[in-house]
Amino acid sequence: MRIGPHQLASSTVVAPMAGVSDRPYRELCRSFGAGLAVSEMVSANPALWATRKSRQRLDHGGEPGPVSVQILGTDPGRLADAARASADLGAQIIDVNMGCPAKKVCRVAAGSALLRDESLVGRILDAVVGAVGVPVTLKMRTGWDVAHRNGAAIARIAEQAGVAAITVHGRTRACGFTGAAEYDTIRAVRRAVSIPVIANGDIDSAEKAAAVLAYTGADGVMVGRAARGRPWLFAEIAEYLATGRHRPPPTAQQVAGIVLGHLDRLHDFYGAVQGVRIARKHVAWYARGMAGFDSFRERVNRAVTAREQRQLVAAFFSAPTTLEEKRVA
Repeated sequence: MRIGPHQLASSTVVAPMAGVSDRPYRELCRSFGAGLAVSEMVSANPALWATRKSRQRLDHGGEPGPVSVQILGTDPGRLADAARASADLGAQIIDVNMGCPAKKVCRVAAGSALLRDESLVGRILDAVVGAVGVPVTLKMRTGWDVAHRNGAAIARIAEQAGVAAITVHGRTRACGFTGAAEYDTIRAVRRAVSIPVIANGDIDSAEKAAAVLAYTGADGVMVGRAARGRPWLFAEIAEYLATGRHRPPPTAQQVAGIVLGHLDRLHDFYGAVQGVRIARKHVAWYARGMAGFDSFRERVNRAVTAREQRQLVAAFFSAPTTLEEKRVA
């Protein structure tokens, strides 16, 4: 799959997830073969850019390219300025967020709330594409609600504005993350435009990725929540799509190495204090469903130093069994 001048190594993309898709996580998923990893969304409001959170989200030092930065806002001028600033900081792709269903985002008519105003969508995309010399992509939902699935219309507006690729999450804004994703609208979007279309929503296995690609005709898949605690899912999808064979699941010993490596990345990136706090949710995702999970989570959440957290994780994941044997039946 190609986005502008960038030929991606695979057709799998890491979803931008606030509080999850930081640089350590993106780098880890890329190491498992993800062709692209989109950053956590950054507000187009420049007053927020001086915060520690924004500075960390805009830190792409050493990250493998192409670097994709997602911006969020409602004002075409501000979004254009944010795109220029992001490109100056190293972004090689600018992604415009019209897919976030969070209430605090939609309350200010940002994210997926923009889908209600097709004229504004056009003005925003025209402004952002015109502001930068790097490819602009769009992340959107199928529409505002089930009675207003205007994904195909939005896609045509995006293509006309010069957008290089579109990702469609198979739910409306009103759906949030409830119910099952539907792929008919993604299929309609693929038929409506000639630029690459990436399918997103409920893709949690290699077989599901293959089925969604076959049904929608999409050029790639974006994986979000299913890869939390399973970054190797990208390797599983890539191998299945390429060969039709299943990649063996990692053993407990292999998972231990992955988790400890992820901890080291988090501690180095955020520092010991903040890194330990942020790592807790990732450790829980890795360990969920494993025997002794509840007591382990209680212990590891009490750890306050990087060394203590690392020791607890190493002891839990390095038990001499396979991951499959440790899973709760």
